Amino acid sequence: MSVPIAVQKSGLIRKLAKLIFKMIGWQSYIITPTTSSYVFIGAPHTTNWDFGILMLFATANKVPVHWMGKDTLFKGPLGFLIRALGGIPVKRSARSNFVDQVVKMFAKEDELIIAMAPEGTRGKTTRWRTGFYYIALKAKVPIVMAYLDYKKKICGLGPAIIPTGDINADFEKIKDFYKDFTGKHPEKQGEIKLTED
Repeated sequence: MSVPIAVQKSGLIRKLAKLIFKMIGWQSYIITPTTSSYVFIGAPHTTNWDFGILMLFATANKVPVHWMGKDTLFKGPLGFLIRALGGIPVKRSARSNFVDQVVKMFAKEDELIIAMAPEGTRGKTTRWRTGFYYIALKAKVPIVMAYLDYKKKICGLGPAIIPTGDINADFEKIKDFYKDFTGKHPEKQGEIKLTED
């Protein structure tokens, strides 16, 4: 795969990202992961602004994060730019197993960070998608928890958890970690659950 992240590798862009991040009043807090390959989950997700702030955070702090997008987004002149921003095309057709596609990417790369939004939507949801968990479990990489706290204007990375295969127990740890963070639109934050009641 070896997807280039030209934007994040540029020293000038990194300095600019740091400046903008500071100017808009945000702070970074990082618990440095002990591995260069992991699934990066971000929550709470209540606005389109989350992506921009996380990209500024990642660029300013030298976190070479990739994210998934429908393969159709990468066609045409914008495809190069989307790849430069860390985008990776994936097939979302019913015949394609998304989890296995991403697991294969981890198997091919020595260093890979994949960012995912478990809520799957910026609107209120009653459950989290579990794809990120099974990707980490099958690829044998940690899940590193990232967050945006709009109340305190802190964007953070870490700690990490190693999926054990006991998804219920592991989700309790994840739920406990995210319980005190406030999204831009708190009314859109749903409780962290595996399935709907």
